[in-house]
Amino acid sequence: MLSVPSPRAVPPELVPAVRALDAGEPVLVFDAPDREGETDLVVLSERATPELVRLLRKDAGGWICVAISDELRAKLGLPFYAELLTDAEPDFPILRELRREQLRYDARSPFGLHVHHRATYTGIPDNDRATGIRAIGELARDAGRLSSAELQRRFAADFSSPGHLPIIYAAPKLLSERKGHTELSVSLARMGGLSESATVCEMLGDSGGARGPDAAREYARSHRFEFLDGQTIVRAWRAWSSA
Repeated sequence: MLSVPSPRAVPPELVPAVRALDAGEPVLVFDAPDREGETDLVVLSERATPELVRLLRKDAGGWICVAISDELRAKLGLPFYAELLTDAEPDFPILRELRREQLRYDARSPFGLHVHHRATYTGIPDNDRATGIRAIGELARDAGRLSSAELQRRFAADFSSPGHLPIIYAAPKLLSERKGHTELSVSLARMGGLSESATVCEMLGDSGGARGPDAAREYARSHRFEFLDGQTIVRAWRAWSSA
């Protein structure tokens, strides 16, 4: 599916979060205690503004990256970062050694290209990042009515690589395959009939580690933001996708 509204109803437990994302408000998503054990601030990429990027940077503090569906990745013809490393191994043998260590919290990495929006300068300021994030969100919004060739021409016209804006790719089967923040956020957008790109950023604490879920819930309460446990999204996905 590529940003085509589903005839299936939005799961009621997700409606407040979907409405918030569509209104340009952030939502907090905790994955699971037996996974990363992290809460991400999530915004709909299409609604990105400098103010939202500043919020992610200051109040979350982790890695700001843009999640897209596997369908959009395939239509754009984008490789995984791991594939680029594999292809470069004959010329740079050290890459084989660097790739031997597996992720401790998952079986695969969602990391893709890092891009730079051509209309920006360094790509780092909030204004620059918001421009790039919003452009990817608008691609996701329009992907259902554009051919692969049209999407690729638009993407290449808007972006160059490498750059300071990382893109991450959701698993093809979403939460039926992987349960990271990439899949949680894209699945939430899909079930809500929104454009299928979300920008995510881990919430860090003052102790040097991740912000605990209780502290993240308190942040959400004090700012009147929606907080979703990953298991809530997973259960909704199972029911929604089997309907």
